[in-house]
Amino acid sequence: MTNLSRCFNIADLREAARLRMPRGIFEFIDRGAEDEIALRDNRAAFQALKFSPHVLVDVSQRSTETTLFGKKLSLPMAVAPTGAAGLCWFEGELALAKAAAKAGVPFAMATGSITSMEKIAQEAGPAAGGQLWMQLYMWRDRNLSYELVKRAHRAGWEALLLTVDTAVGPNREYNSRNGFSLPFQMNARAVWDMVLHPGWTMGVMGAYWRDRGMPRHENYPKEFQRSITADPGNKTAMRNDSLCWEDIHRLRDIWPGTLMIKGVMRADDAVRCAEMGADAVIVSNHGGRNLDSAPPTLEILPEIAAAVGDRIPLILDSGIRRGADIVKAVALGAKAVLTGRATLYGTAAAGEAGATHAINLLRKEMDTVMAYVGCNHVDELSPDILRLARQPAEAMRRVFEPA
Repeated sequence: MTNLSRCFNIADLREAARLRMPRGIFEFIDRGAEDEIALRDNRAAFQALKFSPHVLVDVSQRSTETTLFGKKLSLPMAVAPTGAAGLCWFEGELALAKAAAKAGVPFAMATGSITSMEKIAQEAGPAAGGQLWMQLYMWRDRNLSYELVKRAHRAGWEALLLTVDTAVGPNREYNSRNGFSLPFQMNARAVWDMVLHPGWTMGVMGAYWRDRGMPRHENYPKEFQRSITADPGNKTAMRNDSLCWEDIHRLRDIWPGTLMIKGVMRADDAVRCAEMGADAVIVSNHGGRNLDSAPPTLEILPEIAAAVGDRIPLILDSGIRRGADIVKAVALGAKAVLTGRATLYGTAAAGEAGATHAINLLRKEMDTVMAYVGCNHVDELSPDILRLARQPAEAMRRVFEPA
């Protein structure tokens, strides 16, 4: 297991994960789409935004705590839904959920998780202090999706997170080069990759084989699992390029809990989500993993915040690697952020302990930045503490240079 005392930031956890995991799995969680322009731009947007700190402010009473949907969070973040968490660590979703519960932040589980939603609800749900969000990809057979939604409600999941930015499968060429697919399939490339990473092979794949055989999507209907396993190249049933606004109406009717829409990148779409009864919008370009020329989410956030106002909270996704990034996102209008890769790296490095370490690193960094910029409370974070680097994006320019 990774020596976490030598991991001083998320980049260190990333390197520990890279060394421990087979290349195919690591690149699946680490890389973007096509030429990875959006992946780089997400980070560049955070790096281009600078702080304008207040000094001589008593910050001895500062706190990273906030509230979202009426519940307290230890810092304004939630763990993002990530479909390969269960390949980073044996039952990696459960490790992430337990870490999130202990840290006081919500955990969102991907539709394609390897651990069942019932097991996570039982071991990391409200009784354990957890706040559970269920992510949904709407399948072509909508009735199967509706049954999954009802199952999540019965299991005690409190929020539904509908992902709307993946109408078709993304172009990630490295997956083909690495022979990697989901659900995980054995082939010559995968076997050689496993031989080169015996620690992962014994600790993750070996644990699944001993427990249940090949890892599979536990939340998929059984007949759905069988069809995908029999023909992994044919994922037509999993795609839904007919997803439309009417689907939000239907989900709002059958889902009694919090409803969030993930993958919104336009102000007019965000406003329409609010008008249709969504409880939050997640500004996301899927971590640069889908549309490669999508703009960075931090650039789009101020425009959406201005349009939506106080009607519903905004959550920013894509590119979070430092506590400073959380401060910048909140200052520009986000109520919280989602972290996907950052906590996955921790999980891949050391399971629940690694995920906890990742969250604690982000919290400590955020606390330090708040002290430097002169803010005691999260609700004090505003554009006043920010300044632009040279050649700012037009969307951000309007925040600082209004007409």
